[in-house]
Amino acid sequence: MGILENTLRQIENLDKEAIAQAEERLDNLIKPIGSLGALEDIAAKMAGITGKVKNKISKKNIVVMCADNGVCDEGVSAAPQEITYAMANYFTMGVTGVCVLAEHNNAELTIVDIGVKGKFDNPKIINKKIAEGTKNILKGSAMTREEAVRAIEIGIETVDKLVAEGYDLLGTGEVGIGNTTTSAAVLSVLSELPVETVVGKGAGLTEEQYINKKRVISEAITLNSPNKEDVIDVIAKVGGFDIAGLCGCYLGAAKNRVPIVIDGFISSAAALCAYRLNPLARDYMFSSHLSAEPGAAYMMKELGLEPILNLRMRLGEGTGCPMAFNIIEAALAAMNNMYTFNETIMSNENLVDIREK
Repeated sequence: MGILENTLRQIENLDKEAIAQAEERLDNLIKPIGSLGALEDIAAKMAGITGKVKNKISKKNIVVMCADNGVCDEGVSAAPQEITYAMANYFTMGVTGVCVLAEHNNAELTIVDIGVKGKFDNPKIINKKIAEGTKNILKGSAMTREEAVRAIEIGIETVDKLVAEGYDLLGTGEVGIGNTTTSAAVLSVLSELPVETVVGKGAGLTEEQYINKKRVISEAITLNSPNKEDVIDVIAKVGGFDIAGLCGCYLGAAKNRVPIVIDGFISSAAALCAYRLNPLARDYMFSSHLSAEPGAAYMMKELGLEPILNLRMRLGEGTGCPMAFNIIEAALAAMNNMYTFNETIMSNENLVDIREK
């Protein structure tokens, strides 16, 4: 049995008993019932993931999958493809958006070259290169089915290693010029939404370039005719190595019963793929923020998840994850450290029961 098939079989439901116990505790904290809103939902979900009512995060890590996309040959991005290679190196210098925000929130990064054009001489970049970028989807499939499966399995293996090293809260990020094009294509196919609905301008396209981007995606879908019932076929035909790798990260997190945070549009495309491969994988995901990309809201609807934040961000890299980490840890702090009414000194005659307010 292959790594992917084995992983899909190992993913289980959340612990419903732990969720019920967590909800009971939340309802009995010294506050009106439900008054902490989404923080209560997060704390209860975490209980379901770990099987424990009280949880504390020890180590946080954001996996950044780096890959190039052959569709860049069609002028779908305002940035040159060389930016992918440069950004991967910048991540190791601690100077990009996700680096700064991760450091601020005491999180670490794992930088994976899963398909960047060019060879790195950088020990901080993990070499898992499948190929030097995907092929141009306007001329054929992005990759072979075997490459798509291998990319997913790289994500699973990456998470397995991090969990073994004690990381218990994960995030997802990426860099790859042209990957809003591949993500929009994946969403359009899996959701059967029109290309015009889900495609955005990415990194600052002109109106002319935007029109071209929509044309390229539409023609690529027609040419490759991906089977929406076969997620791996969709990834192989119109996706990217970064999307496939992150898809594996979500599956690996679910298998290991570790929470994992979605960043933006590209990370969401990968999450949607993981969800379609095994719907239970969604239960281990948290959505960090609502990306400003037009397709992001549709992605969340397909996943049935509500973003924790809405900051009009569209940078990618994993930048939404560190801020979501902070909110998740705040939810756990409330669960762990607030008293219930039974834990409060009940002899206090002035104690007022405010749970129904």
